[in-house]
Amino acid sequence: MARFLIVRLALIVVTLLAVSVAIFSLIEFAPGDAATVILGQAATPENTKALRERLGLDKPPHERYMNWITGALRGDLGIAASGKEISGIVPGRLFNSALLAVGAFMIAVPLGLGMGVLVGVKSDTLIDRFLTLGGLVTISLPEFVTGIVLVLVFSSTLGWLPSSSIMLPGETIIGNPQVLVMPILTVTGALFAYILRMARANVIEVMGSNYVRTAILKGLPMRTVVVRHVLPNAMLPTITVIANNVGWLFGGLIIIENLFAYPGMGSLLIQAINARDIRLLQSTAMVIAAVYAFSNLAADLTYGWLNPRVRLA
Repeated sequence: MARFLIVRLALIVVTLLAVSVAIFSLIEFAPGDAATVILGQAATPENTKALRERLGLDKPPHERYMNWITGALRGDLGIAASGKEISGIVPGRLFNSALLAVGAFMIAVPLGLGMGVLVGVKSDTLIDRFLTLGGLVTISLPEFVTGIVLVLVFSSTLGWLPSSSIMLPGETIIGNPQVLVMPILTVTGALFAYILRMARANVIEVMGSNYVRTAILKGLPMRTVVVRHVLPNAMLPTITVIANNVGWLFGGLIIIENLFAYPGMGSLLIQAINARDIRLLQSTAMVIAAVYAFSNLAADLTYGWLNPRVRLA
C-alpha cells in the first residue's frame, strides 16, 4: 500500500507539472495581448505598459512560468486582474463547487443504487422498462438541456425556485440554500441515471451466476438471496465507478455553473477566460486538475479497501 501510494503521488506530481506546462503554453500562444483585452477601451500605451509590468507580462515566458510555479508552491497564486488575491478567491469558489457536488452525490448515489437494485432484481418488468428508458433519455440529454427544462418547469411555470444562483454582494450559498436546488437537480439527473444503469447491469449479471441460482433452489427467501449474495458482489464494481466519477463531476460542473451563474470553480474558469485573466485562469485550471487527480487516487484506494483481493502495488 505504501509503495502504491508513493508511486501514485509521484505520478500526480508529474501529471500536474505537465498540465501546468500545457496550460501556460496554451495561454502563451493564444492570439492577442492580455493587457489590452483587460483594459478594453481604456487601453493606452502607458496603461498597457503599466498593466503588463504589474502582471509580469514584460518578462520572458520561462521566467513567468517559474515565478508562477514557485509562487503556487508557496501558496501565493498572485493577483487577479481585478486586483484581488487569487488565494482569497479560489477557496470560496472551491467550497461552493464542493457543496454542489456533495449535494448531488448524497441524492443520486442512494437513489441510483436503490432503484438499480430494484430494476435489476425485477428485470424485464414494467418498472424496469420505465426506469431504464427514463435513465437512457436523461443520459442522452446534455446537462444544459436538462437545466433549461428544470428552469422552465420549476421557475418560469411553477415559480417555486429561482432561475439562477445570482446573489447580492455579501450573500453566501449557506445563507441562500435555495440557489443550490436547481443546479443540484441538474447534476443529480445525469448522475442518478448513470448509477442506476450501472447498478442494474451488475445486479442482472450476478443474478445469473451459479451461486445465486443455487441459493434460490435451496429455497432461501429472495430478500435473503439479494442481501447476502447479490448486493455484496454487485455493489463493488458500481461503487468503484461512482468513485471514479468524482473527478468527472468537478469537470462537468463547468457547464452547469455557468448555466445558473453559480459561483463555483467552473464559472470562475469561464470568467477568467472571458476576461483574459491569465493568472486566475492558470490557478483555476490547476486546482481543477489537482482535484481530478486526487479524486482518482481516492477512488483507487477505495476500491482496494472494499476489495481485499485486489493488491495495490
